[in-house]
Amino acid sequence: MARTHDEIDEPLRAWIARQPMFFVGSAPLAGDGHVNVSPKGPGGTLRVLGPDRVAYLDLVGSGAETIAHVRENGRVVVMLCAFEGPPRIVRLHGRGEVVLPGDDRYDALLAEAAFEETTVPEARRAIVLVEVTRIASSCGYGVPLMDHAGERPHMDASKRKRLRTGGPDGIERYVQEHNRASIDGLPAVPATVRSPA
Repeated sequence: MARTHDEIDEPLRAWIARQPMFFVGSAPLAGDGHVNVSPKGPGGTLRVLGPDRVAYLDLVGSGAETIAHVRENGRVVVMLCAFEGPPRIVRLHGRGEVVLPGDDRYDALLAEAAFEETTVPEARRAIVLVEVTRIASSCGYGVPLMDHAGERPHMDASKRKRLRTGGPDGIERYVQEHNRASIDGLPAVPATVRSPA
């Protein structure tokens, strides 16, 4: 049964912390722009910071759609599904903000969130901070039961290889080549050298 919540209370916070992955949805303002849904994880890269505030650690990837959309208009939704146990879907709608390394708030936010480290520090691209304006849960009956076999080694391996073959700036060069703009041409990661991890 669908319902809304006034806040992220302790039981919901604990449930969120147990989920091994989450999804982020965003869209540009342009009507002909591409809507984006990104799988994120593991769960330890998403933290509840308060009753209406969450943050996730955004890691370097092949695209930067969410960063571009959030920088343009702030609209974002974080969705979690129960793949084991009682069925449940939770959506956290809100206004997002991209906090990049080098921002005055970045280090304090990184410390406050205490994310689980899942990859090399150089792969931290940003922190996406979300002021949650709507919290909704629904039945999740259509979500299949699945066993979590563990995390894939590919994220770590690809970032370590990029550093090994490209030197200390290998990941930064990749970001500047592949994450500067969204597929619709919106600005994503600025053309500035990020602070060292």
